[in-house]
Amino acid sequence: MFSRLHHLAIICSDYKISKKFYTEILGAKIINETYRAERDSYKLDLRLADCQLELFSFPTPPPRVTNPEAVGLRHVAFALSDIEKTVLELKNKGVEVEPIRVDPTTNKRYTFFRDPDGLPIEVYEE
Repeated sequence: MFSRLHHLAIICSDYKISKKFYTEILGAKIINETYRAERDSYKLDLRLADCQLELFSFPTPPPRVTNPEAVGLRHVAFALSDIEKTVLELKNKGVEVEPIRVDPTTNKRYTFFRDPDGLPIEVYEE
């Protein structure tokens, strides 16, 4: 039925801060940036690894209801080959990263950090 994941959409509370976080800190490449005057909203298409992200801004978006245990999308996860290198790079850029853990099912290492609006992002070592 489906061939692949096309994109993930993220609504941010402060467009400039989130744009900087995803492009300068996480290294996402800008595909397209559009200002939609009728909605007073930006839509920023980004490429991060093999995933496309859509970053949206709206004048007054409601906050996330609760932490990841609420019904709905739990978190975003990206695969990587060297978790310690990535964690060090994130910390050097001022990102608070949780301690590295081991998945008891796969025995793979992973950890979480949050974007400027608190969206949990997981990095998972392949």
